[in-house]
Amino acid sequence: MSNNPKNTHLHKLPSADPVGALETVAFFNDAMPTGVTVSHKGRIFVNFPKWGDDVKYSVAEILKDGNMVAYPDESLNKTNEDDQASTLVSVQSVVVDPRDRLWILDTGSPLFQPTKYGGPKLICVDLETNKVTKKILFSQTVALPTTYLNDIRFDLRRGDEGMAFITDSSQKGSNGFIVVDLGSGESWRRLNDHKSTKPEDLQAFLPLVEGKPFLEEQQNGSVKHGASMGADGIAISSDGSRLYYCPLGSRKLYSVDIDALINRDTPESDVVATIKDHGDRGGASDGLESDASGNIYSTNYEHNAILRLRHSDKIWETLAYDSRLLWPDTLSLATDGYLYVTANQLHRQARYNNGKDRRVKPYVMFRIQVNARPVLLR
Repeated sequence: MSNNPKNTHLHKLPSADPVGALETVAFFNDAMPTGVTVSHKGRIFVNFPKWGDDVKYSVAEILKDGNMVAYPDESLNKTNEDDQASTLVSVQSVVVDPRDRLWILDTGSPLFQPTKYGGPKLICVDLETNKVTKKILFSQTVALPTTYLNDIRFDLRRGDEGMAFITDSSQKGSNGFIVVDLGSGESWRRLNDHKSTKPEDLQAFLPLVEGKPFLEEQQNGSVKHGASMGADGIAISSDGSRLYYCPLGSRKLYSVDIDALINRDTPESDVVATIKDHGDRGGASDGLESDASGNIYSTNYEHNAILRLRHSDKIWETLAYDSRLLWPDTLSLATDGYLYVTANQLHRQARYNNGKDRRVKPYVMFRIQVNARPVLLR
């Protein structure tokens, strides 16, 4: 065996092997995307929050030829600052519900600025007519000035028209859930600032991304971990009994009883008593998903991976590991058995790299066949 470094060019040096067969769905050469969702008929929708990029439209449909168009139209995507309730402000998530309607979750918080009434909202679009059919605004006691609406799941069997569950992943305020009665439009907060919805501090949790500590330097010279947001990813169990969630700044997975969440007469302490700690996922996550067989899916931004918690034995397995999965963000399981994911290089933004934007376009949407059915509670 030779120790001569001059001979190393004669050999292929060992390297990590990818896992899973990722398929490329779309490329993004302008603003970075976060959310993705797929209709029951295969239409693909994506959104772009206003975090500093030039966002032409906050929600778009990806056409068959790969081009994108503002959805449901350009006028809704042109923010009216004088009447934020009338247009989209900055969308974080798009989700197709069990009845094949598109719901748009508007943070009302470009650049994570304080929200104003009319900005944070939930909008329903009929995919047959491509028209807005419902708009739910949140009071400022529910969507607080510090609130950052992140992700949403549905159970349409509850109440007259169903209920929705939203995570508030605020960086500088209260974390927790917002429960929405889709029929009445009423909403309320749950698990407000409970420790399971909060990010862990830097002493307890140091995320590593691309082999480096994921840190953000503050104006006063101190540092915090870049994943300093609370309850983020969310998934609903196949029977609709439990809601799974994870703070962005934690490797833990939790769940809570949904009956307790939706009953406004249930004391908060009784809701807390239903929380389960499902342990360490082997890496921190930005997105969760579930399937009709009871499996839970999790992105893993520390390891460029997508994991699955098997319902059968509660063991985590790797579905995909690929160097191209640079910050896997949102997961969406479609009716065709494909699991879709956006990879948006969030950690390479200037705010996490001493003012230098290290992102390399294009951003990418992938999918992987998992042969599973989505949870459709209707």
